[in-house]
Amino acid sequence: GIDKIATGHYARINYDENSDRYQLLKAVDPKKDQSYFLYDLTQDLLAGTVFPLGNQTKDETRNIAAELGLKTAAKPESQDLCLIEAHGSMQKFLDRYISQQEGDIVDLEGKVLGKHTGIHHYTIGQRKGLGIAAAEPLYVVKIDAVMNRVVVGNRSAGGRSECTVNRMNWVSIAEPNTPIRCQVKVRYRSRSVPVNVIPLDNSRIKLVFDEPQFGITPGQAAVLYQGEMVLGGGIIERE
Repeated sequence: GIDKIATGHYARINYDENSDRYQLLKAVDPKKDQSYFLYDLTQDLLAGTVFPLGNQTKDETRNIAAELGLKTAAKPESQDLCLIEAHGSMQKFLDRYISQQEGDIVDLEGKVLGKHTGIHHYTIGQRKGLGIAAAEPLYVVKIDAVMNRVVVGNRSAGGRSECTVNRMNWVSIAEPNTPIRCQVKVRYRSRSVPVNVIPLDNSRIKLVFDEPQFGITPGQAAVLYQGEMVLGGGIIERE
């Protein structure tokens, strides 16, 4: 019989009478904003949800917790995926469920530079932990699951001018049928960049960036913003 569910996410919800839609907004505290993760919420879910922390900073939240005598007031923050700490690390967690299969780390020409113990240990854009020496910094620019190879190159080799996104959920606005101009985040910690959005069929869109973007990763969320408002988001497709 309850009307609302409150969660501890750092985001905000606004009801817009003109469009008769609930809008998902960034949190007041930009350092803790979690709106990127919430792009898949529906209008029904937004109508039944409140984010009481979204209008305050994390320091203000801690002060309130301290005043109430809550033991979590000074609890250190977790910077990893929820519940992974118990396994020691993300790599150990993945290794419990995915068998390690050694393969090659190669450059863009296919020259073998080193070995890996499983492609699931790597992500597009990764620089640290490659275990190879080179005259210039190298980054993971492609993961070849068919050949079981990790492909590396310099930063410019990892740039992409466009990508397609599927499973789009338009949260704060109705699905557009003509191109729109907005900003996009292609991963949680990336900055928002200007983009042209071209609607496609079957809940898909094409993103055309003003400048090539580094670290575009299939399977990662691409979330569209108009200022502080989340327009929607979906999953980046493979090429």
